Amino acid sequence: MEALIALLTLTALEIVLGIDNIVFISILTDKLPPEQRAKARFIGLSLAFLLRVAFLLSITWIMRLESPLFAVLGNEFSGKDMILIAGGLFLMGKATYEIHHKIEVAQGEVKVPKMLTLTTAVVQIILVDLVFSVDSVITAVGLARDLWVMITAVLIAIVFMMAFAGSVSKMIDTHPSLKVLALAFLVLIGFNLMGEGFGYKIPKGYTYFAMAFSLAVEVLNIRLHHRPTKPPAK
Repeated sequence: MEALIALLTLTALEIVLGIDNIVFISILTDKLPPEQRAKARFIGLSLAFLLRVAFLLSITWIMRLESPLFAVLGNEFSGKDMILIAGGLFLMGKATYEIHHKIEVAQGEVKVPKMLTLTTAVVQIILVDLVFSVDSVITAVGLARDLWVMITAVLIAIVFMMAFAGSVSKMIDTHPSLKVLALAFLVLIGFNLMGEGFGYKIPKGYTYFAMAFSLAVEVLNIRLHHRPTKPPAK
């Protein structure tokens, strides 16, 4: 019974943490040809699952990442902190570049064809998942004792991401305003990762509430914008 409760709790947590991955993957695969997007999502997430399992099988090494490596101005930094800071910088830089590029294209200033290859997309998916995996695995170790519980929860979360990444990607591709909003989410997520790396942990509930509220407002705007107007009464 205890193992089942741990499995349900950890699965729910892994799925919530997977929201960040879904947003990034949806943005990234949008730059691929349509026939390659599903393949990129499947390959990237499959390798991400193998990566998390490898981390779980190397729990001793993973836990060492929380040991301080050096200190700057009295603040200690561990391997985990450095990964979070690097990942946060990458997400913020990537999202900012995409927002800038999208605005320029919308204004007709530049017209650059999609240059992202399948290999590049898969590599970027794995690198970003590496950042989220470290925090996810450490959390899993803290919540569950049995290795099979951890692996099962990760597997369910990956399957969940595979199932919904396509729908999210299609929705973002259909509504350009949602893409800008999703990119803004990535900037927020990257900032949170950096803050955590520097020792300022922002509760994820605040971040997800802000994301959900912004998404709800944008969905209402889209519905109102596409609502058919009634002909004037005669």
